[in-house]
Amino acid sequence: MKENMLEWLMNWYESNCDGDWEHSYGVKIESLDNPGWYLELNIKGTLYENVDFNRIEKGRNENDWVHCKKENGTIICAGGPHNLEEMVLIIKQWMDDNKPIN
Repeated sequence: MKENMLEWLMNWYESNCDGDWEHSYGVKIESLDNPGWYLELNIKGTLYENVDFNRIEKGRNENDWVHCKKENGTIICAGGPHNLEEMVLIIKQWMDDNKPIN
């Protein structure tokens, strides 16, 4: 069964809420006027704050594209009108591939 990326994002956010983190950091999702999506996932104070993230640029056509980068402790993604789930999946896969060893 395919994992629901929105559910994963909500669970990730909730797992970082500790009564303090959520007052300064979190998730931002906005629409773009070209059209598309903008996603910010602030990872300051999380296990992934100091993990390298390789810039991603996928430009398939004017409505099917994704750009992701890490800047100042934030994962920043933008993509086409049907690429929001793909952007979340990119972040999830990066976290899965870089899980800290306990």
